[in-house]
Amino acid sequence: MLLFAVLLLAAAVLLTTVCTAVGIVQYGKRDEKRRSDAIIVLGAAVDESEPSPVFRERIEHGIRLYEEGYADKLIFTGGLAEGDRLSESAAAEEYALAHGVEKDDILIEEKSRITEENMLFAEEIMRAYGLDTAIIVSDPLHMKRAMRMASDYGIDAVSSPTPTTMYKSARTQLPFLLRETVMYIGYLLAGVFRQQ
Repeated sequence: MLLFAVLLLAAAVLLTTVCTAVGIVQYGKRDEKRRSDAIIVLGAAVDESEPSPVFRERIEHGIRLYEEGYADKLIFTGGLAEGDRLSESAAAEEYALAHGVEKDDILIEEKSRITEENMLFAEEIMRAYGLDTAIIVSDPLHMKRAMRMASDYGIDAVSSPTPTTMYKSARTQLPFLLRETVMYIGYLLAGVFRQQ
């Protein structure tokens, strides 16, 4: 009886994990972009003062949306990591300025270290500047968790994953997908305990 219960639990965990992973992949294919007040570009690594290739893809997609008139403000998120000269958001700001974005149209937060903090501090910026709606930009496999967090922080947002990504091969995509699956399930479980 105990063995049966253990096998049943293992099967349930496996099914939940597989369904979550499939949902993450499918969600990352959806581009819901619409006219909004701001484009929130989620932070990623910086190489001293230059956006990493992954972060650069996010920034460039945010700039494209801005140039196409989807929003008048860009919000870059991400704090300063040890060993870097610039915070993620400051590096993104420099990159955007070099590519023709008006300085007055850029807002940054330099305190966040993780996605949840990206959303927390982005929401504070939106409130401070009277911005009501947003487009969230990140890598496709990151979008489902990011959008869940945006919703939990009261951000009226739609997703617009990067159409290009540095995670192209199965060798790079699979670890990212596994990480996102675990992180998403963990976030949902933590939410259950937060509500109690």
